Amino acid sequence: MLALSRTVMHYGPRAAPRNEQLRARIAQLAAERRRFGYRRIHALLRREGVSVNVKRVHRLYCQESLQVPKRRRRKGVAVERRPLLVPQGPNQCWSIDFVSDKLDYGRRLKCLTIVDDFTKEAIDIVVDHGISGQYVACALDRAARFRSLPITIRTDQGPEFTGKALDQWAYEHKVELRLIEAGKPTQNAYVESFNGKFRDECLNEHWFRSLSEAREIIASWTRDYNQQRPHSSLGYQTPAEFAAAWRSRHDQSTKHIEQAT
Repeated sequence: MLALSRTVMHYGPRAAPRNEQLRARIAQLAAERRRFGYRRIHALLRREGVSVNVKRVHRLYCQESLQVPKRRRRKGVAVERRPLLVPQGPNQCWSIDFVSDKLDYGRRLKCLTIVDDFTKEAIDIVVDHGISGQYVACALDRAARFRSLPITIRTDQGPEFTGKALDQWAYEHKVELRLIEAGKPTQNAYVESFNGKFRDECLNEHWFRSLSEAREIIASWTRDYNQQRPHSSLGYQTPAEFAAAWRSRHDQSTKHIEQAT
C-alpha cells in the first residue's frame, strides 16, 4: 500500500487557456523579429497593452524554443578601451561609419551610417555602390535639412573621412571632426553598436537583388528602428520616443527659466 490519495493519483494539471493566446503572440513577434530576445518581446507586448510578467514571457518563450542563436564572432586583437564622453543632449555629437554588404550577384554595397550618440537615433543610412568624401559631405547636408548639424562628428581614419572634401565641409559649417585612433573601433562605440544591430537585424536577414531594393528595405528598417524598436539603453523606449520626451522636458525647463527671469 502506497497510502496515496486517489484524488492525487488521478490529478491532471489544468490547461491554461489564458496562456495560449499569449504564447501565439510571442511566437508571432519572434517570427517577425527573429533577432529579438524575450526581454525585447516583453517590451513590445507591454507596448501593445498586454499586462504580463517578464518571467512568464521568458517561460513561454523557452517552451517554444525561440531562443536567438548567437552569431559567432571572428577573433580580433584586444585593444585598450578609452572612455567616451556621454553627450548631454541631441546634436551634440554624431558618429558616422561604413558597413559593407553585397547584392545577390556579388556587387558591393556600401552603407554610410549616421547616428546621434545621445538619442541613439539613426539619422540616415546612405546606400550606394561607392561613397566618396564628397558624397559623405552631401549626405550630411541632406541630414541638415531635417535637423540641426551637430557640434562634433566622430569618425574613424578612413580615407573618406580624412580627405579634403569632408575637412572643407566641416570648416565651412563649423563642425568639429573628431578622429579616433587607427585600429581602435571601440573609441567609436556608439556607431559600432548600431552597426552590429543593423547588420544582425537587417543586412543578414535580407537578400538584396538590386540597389533600389536595398535602399527601400534599409529605409524601412531605419524607420522601424527609430519609431518601433525598443532600445535597452533608453529604458526600452524607442529613439523617437526618447528624443520627444527630452525635447518636452527641455522646453518646459527653458520656459520656467524665462518666467523666473
